[in-house]
Amino acid sequence: MSTTAEKHEFQAEIAQLLHIVIHSLYTDKEIFIRELISNAADATEKLKFLQTSGETVLDPETPLVIKVDTDEEAKTITITDAGIGMTREELIENLGTIAHSGSKAFLQQLKEKANASAGAADIIGQFGVGFYSAFMVATKVTVSTRSYKPDETGWVWTSDGVSSYEIEPAADLPRGTKIVIDLTEAEADYAKKFRVESVIKRYSNFVGFPIELNGEAVNTVSALWTRNKSEITDTDYEEFYKFIGHDFEAPLYRLHFNADAPLAIRSLLFIPQHSREKLGMPKTESEVHLYCRKILIQSKSKGLFPEWLRFLKGVVDSEDLPLNISRETMQDSALMQKLNKVLTTRLLKFLDEEAKADAEKYAKFFGEFGHFLKEGIVSDFTHKEALAKLLRYQTSASETPIALADYVARMPEEQKEIYFISAGSREACLASPYYEGLQAKGYEVVFLLDPWDEFVMDHLHEFEGKKLAAAEKADIAVDKAESKLDEAATKDLCTFIKETLGEKVGEVRVSTRLVGSPAVVVESDQGMTSSMRRILKNLNRGEENPFKQNLEINPAHPMMAGLEATRQSNPDLAKQVAEQIYDNALISAGLLEDPQAMLKRINALLEQLVTK
Repeated sequence: MSTTAEKHEFQAEIAQLLHIVIHSLYTDKEIFIRELISNAADATEKLKFLQTSGETVLDPETPLVIKVDTDEEAKTITITDAGIGMTREELIENLGTIAHSGSKAFLQQLKEKANASAGAADIIGQFGVGFYSAFMVATKVTVSTRSYKPDETGWVWTSDGVSSYEIEPAADLPRGTKIVIDLTEAEADYAKKFRVESVIKRYSNFVGFPIELNGEAVNTVSALWTRNKSEITDTDYEEFYKFIGHDFEAPLYRLHFNADAPLAIRSLLFIPQHSREKLGMPKTESEVHLYCRKILIQSKSKGLFPEWLRFLKGVVDSEDLPLNISRETMQDSALMQKLNKVLTTRLLKFLDEEAKADAEKYAKFFGEFGHFLKEGIVSDFTHKEALAKLLRYQTSASETPIALADYVARMPEEQKEIYFISAGSREACLASPYYEGLQAKGYEVVFLLDPWDEFVMDHLHEFEGKKLAAAEKADIAVDKAESKLDEAATKDLCTFIKETLGEKVGEVRVSTRLVGSPAVVVESDQGMTSSMRRILKNLNRGEENPFKQNLEINPAHPMMAGLEATRQSNPDLAKQVAEQIYDNALISAGLLEDPQAMLKRINALLEQLVTK
C-alpha cells in the first residue's frame, strides 16, 4: 500500500453481495465481459450527451471508442472507455456501496427471503451491481478513472473483492475509465483474444460505439433497429438479416416496428423465404433475440412470441424491461406477456396488410408458413380471429386460394353457413357426393386439402358471424328427378339394406342432398366428420368409434330402382349389391378399412355378370 493510498472497508453487506454475485447470480461467467462493456457504453453515452448539450468536457477530441485488450502472458483483460469517468467521491459511492446506498433495503429484502442466495436473483436487479461480476474471474480488479470535469484529477481503485479496497490519486490519466482484471488460473482463457471476441460478438455486437479488441474493430454490424427507416436501404436490411438470421437468402418479409406506448419497443423482424420444418427439419426454435439498449439479454428469447410464430427471426429491443442484474431473466412475467401481445398483434396486422397489398407474394408465404398460423388458431384463443383473416383456401369457385372474407362477401343472401369439404385433392372434393347438393343449390364450398384443416375449422367454429359447417352435415334439400320407387317401396328398400348390413351401419334413410350418386355415408355423431374419424384412427386414439355411419340412399338413382327389382327376383344377389353400395360409399368418404372382402364380392358379382 503506497503512502498516498486510502484504505476503505467495504460496507458489511458487500461481502455477502460479492458471494452471491460470484456463486449464485450468473449462469455463465463470461457475462462479466458483457456487463463491463455495457457499463462502458453507458458512460460513453452520457459523455456524448454532455458534449451535444454544450457542456465543457475534458479532452473533447478523444474518440468515443471502447477498447478491450488481452494479455495471455500476464493473464489480464483490460476494458477502457472515454466516457464520463468518476471522481473520488463517485468511486466510493459507486464501487464501495451497493448501488448508491441501497444497502439497507437490499439487506432487508435478503432477510425476508427463506434462502438468501436463491432469492437474490429476483431482487438484485434494483441495485445496479454488474461491475462486481468481474470478481467471478479475478484475483484483483484495478479501476483507473478520471472525470470529464476539467478541474478533476485521476484516481485508482484496487480490490481483491474480499473485504476492502484502496483508493489513491493518479496523475496524467486520460478522461474515462480503465478496468484491469487479473484473472485466476481457472479463468485464464479470458486472456485469449478468440475467447473474448466470441463473447463480444454474442452479447455486445450492436453496442452503439466502436469496440476494438487488441486494436481491431469487432462490432462491425450496425444496430439497424435503432435507426430511422428512411436511412436504411434494402441492401442494409438484407445484409443484417443474413448476419442475424444465418441465412444466405434475402428475407421474404421484414417488419421494422417502433412504439412508445404501451411499451417502448424497437423491433426488426424477418420472415425467411422457406420453412425449415416444411423441408423436413426438426421443430425450429424462435430466432428472435431480446435486447435492452442494444445489449443482448436473451438469445432466442422464449415467451417473446407465441410458439406458433417460431419461424420468425430478428431483434426486439425495449428499455422498459425490469431485468434482474444478471440480465438473464425477467422479473415481471406480466410485462413480458404484455410485450408478447403487443408484438404478436402488430405482426398479424402487418401480415394482413401485406396480404391485401400483394396477394401473390402472400400466397407464397402461406404456402410455406400457413401450417404455423393454423397451429395458432388451434392453440391460441387470443389471436384466433386475427389469424382466421390470414387463412387461404381453394374453393369450388376458385382454384386460387382465397380468404374466408372473400367467400363471405359473395355468399347468396339465403346461405347462412360457410360450407367446407375435406379431401386429399381438389378433384376428390369436386367428385364428392357431399358436394352434389351444395352445387345444386349454387353454394360455394371451401376445399380443405390438409387433413388437419378440419380441426382448424372446429376450433374456429365461425367467421364474421357465419357458422362453419362440414358439407356432409349440411342441412339442405335439393329438387330431385322423379323417383321410380313409390314411398312404400323406398321404405321397404331401406329396411332391406339395414337388415343386410346389420351392425355395420346405423340408420338407412332417404337422402335430401344427393343428385348424381346412389348413396352416401354420414356420421351419426354430430360432432364427428369422416375426415376427423380418419385422423383419429391414424393417431390410434381409441380402438373404435362407438358411433356408426348412417347410410343415405338416393331413390331417384337408377341403381336403387334396379336394386329394388333385384330384391324381388334374386334376394341373395341384392344383398351382395347392397353391401357393395355401402362399401362404395365408404370408399368415397375414405373410410373403407379392409378392401379384401369387397374385392372378393366384386369378383363374385362380375362372375355372375359374365356367366349369365
